[in-house]
Amino acid sequence: MLVYEHLANVQNKNRLFDLSDGGVFMMRNLFFIVIGLFCSGTLWAEIARTASGKPDLSGFYNTNMLIPLQRPSDYGEEKYMSEEQSKNTLGFLSNFLASSDEKSDPNRGAPAKGGDGNNTAGAGGVGGYNAFYIDPGTEVHAIDGKIRNSIIYEPADGRQPLPTPSGAMKMLKVYASFMHDNDGTASWLSSRGDGPFDGPETLALSERCLLGFDGAAPALPSLYNNYKRIIQTEDHVMILFEMVHDARIIKMNGEHNDESIRDWQGDSVGRWEGDTLVVNTKNFTEYNGLPGADRNLELTERFTLREDGDILYDFTVDDPTAWMDSWSGDYLWKATDGKVYEYACHEGNYSMGNILRGARILEEEYKGMRPDANEEWYQALQAR
Repeated sequence: MLVYEHLANVQNKNRLFDLSDGGVFMMRNLFFIVIGLFCSGTLWAEIARTASGKPDLSGFYNTNMLIPLQRPSDYGEEKYMSEEQSKNTLGFLSNFLASSDEKSDPNRGAPAKGGDGNNTAGAGGVGGYNAFYIDPGTEVHAIDGKIRNSIIYEPADGRQPLPTPSGAMKMLKVYASFMHDNDGTASWLSSRGDGPFDGPETLALSERCLLGFDGAAPALPSLYNNYKRIIQTEDHVMILFEMVHDARIIKMNGEHNDESIRDWQGDSVGRWEGDTLVVNTKNFTEYNGLPGADRNLELTERFTLREDGDILYDFTVDDPTAWMDSWSGDYLWKATDGKVYEYACHEGNYSMGNILRGARILEEEYKGMRPDANEEWYQALQAR
């Protein structure tokens, strides 16, 4: 007997089914619609699966792309960019790459004393990476046919909420070496407190090669090293990041460690909600991979495998001592045949030692060169 005929003959005490001829006809149609959906893959998506039936996320992914984390203010609360606007975004990069590929003049003079004034991304006025060293991508990815103008979608303005006072002060401290305006002198001596180059601990974590500046938790696109590899078992999911060769280990259906045990990337526990891997991460260290975040960061990530092999990566950041509200974003991890190669951040790297040596030389030159402009103010403050 067919399923719909069997249902029609079941005693229907609660009138859940219409057992009239018309009702049986409707149920017959519904039955064939459901069978059709299964056959078409609508209810059981045509994605790679493990032996246990879970989506198989294992593979290599490239996350470089040109959509910014925060929405440019010109868009207001408009979430998407037009085709023309996306072409303008790509055109800007093309022009930058073309100009960076121009041959250098071998007869050029010496750089200006104190640097060229460009302190972008920690260049320090003495030159940073040129286009040869960066790989931010050449695309703006569309999700469901629409091109977003920012990774952040919540709050509605597509921007991070305002930092708390303590969060703002922490940002200033952590990135003091990046934000220092290099004038060729030890100008930091004119202010009290730690200087940006007092020692290794006053440099940013990424300068010390402890963590990459792609975050890892949450994972954000970076200037380079955007490849990732996922290895999945029934009990664990490992995400290997090309940047600083970080490896996140996600325990499936486990319990979080005691809060006294903390990690740069937090403690991650995963579970399946349908075909989506949901990961909750907490117990971060006070300083971690997300700029501005602190030990109270709690992160929720959602990994959804698409039929084309890409992953829709969605995340929510909740850190009440760093930001005034939580914020969320998403973007695509594009499946790739490329591999993740070893990245040795500080192997044979003399930069940190030279930064600190140079700072000590500048401090010796600076002493007595100019008075401490704030000295009277500090003395008055201490006398209160």
